Amino acid sequence: MRLFFSILFLILSLLLSAQNSATGWPLFRGQSDLSGKSTFDLPATPVLQWSFVSGEGTKSSPVVSDGVIFFGSEKGTLNAVTSEGKAKWKFSAGNPLDAPPMISGNNIFIGGSDGILRAVDKLTGKLNWSYKTENQIVGSANIWISGKKTGVIVGSYDYYLHCVDPSSGKLLWKVETDNYLNGTPSVAGDKIVFGGCDGIIRVADPLTGKEKDTVNIGVYIAASPSISGDYAYFGDYDGTFYGINLVSKKVIWKVLPSDQTGATLAIPALSGNAVVVGNEDKYLYCYNNLTGKLIWKFRTNGRITGSAVIANGRVIFGSMDGNVYMLGMADGKKLWSFNTGSPVSSSPAVIKDRFYILSEDGRLHAFGIKK
Repeated sequence: MRLFFSILFLILSLLLSAQNSATGWPLFRGQSDLSGKSTFDLPATPVLQWSFVSGEGTKSSPVVSDGVIFFGSEKGTLNAVTSEGKAKWKFSAGNPLDAPPMISGNNIFIGGSDGILRAVDKLTGKLNWSYKTENQIVGSANIWISGKKTGVIVGSYDYYLHCVDPSSGKLLWKVETDNYLNGTPSVAGDKIVFGGCDGIIRVADPLTGKEKDTVNIGVYIAASPSISGDYAYFGDYDGTFYGINLVSKKVIWKVLPSDQTGATLAIPALSGNAVVVGNEDKYLYCYNNLTGKLIWKFRTNGRITGSAVIANGRVIFGSMDGNVYMLGMADGKKLWSFNTGSPVSSSPAVIKDRFYILSEDGRLHAFGIKK
């Protein structure tokens, strides 16, 4: 019976991930396991199609649904922008919206510094409901689906992982931790996996919220784990990078920091036998996902706090040096770069023949194939 439900959850997770269609990138990491991968080819030489100027600084990341791009700002504006780079609508929350939005159905879910998770109609920009936690929300929401049951999950600085009904915002359950939760929970198969400032990776049941397993890392976990099968990959605030087995609850390998290594604030991207992650020491690293052995590294001129995306043999990411980079996955060699003129902490959103990324001065950049 347990095997049946595990398979059912896996199928439903794959269906949810299928939202990553030609015109959609519903979660800022592409899909609910936060693996940051796309099936689309990135343009060999991307061309800037347009830049939308919001006029408000942002530390958010864009998401895409039906050709419309959504992102939050530090002044509390949720922006909807058409694929031609025109404003469609704006919603004002009145408090910073640094957390990337998440799209499911006709709702955009976004958390704010006021501790409120909001559901906004993606067509009209009207507020459908709000749910209040007891402290700020800085990580994106995620969603799980099981048959006719579904839940939106989000972490808060109130020490809880909250799960609410997506249609009403009514609390379904919450899991207490021992410190702030500032990352995005991962959803894969029949498990929710998340870490926090208490230094513990927790595995919870989506239907009940019951904590199933824990792995004590012992160091503040600022980012989120990405999941592949029974394995999770993440970094901590000291710069150690981990691969753990969620079944045995053991660390299978870890890469220790050097004197120059900074905090790992990015979520790893996964593809094949490779795991790619940026660090505050200005490097993007590629490791073997089974052994933790370094495959290559690439240095930028700024801290890397945003998360990379892998798309069919290429990796795209931004740096606080203001550049967006595209590298070859096989060897980490630079294929292309573009200077936005402002720090980039955003994770890119990749759709067919195009990708979107934000710079911290509030500009949304659309890159695509040459017309």
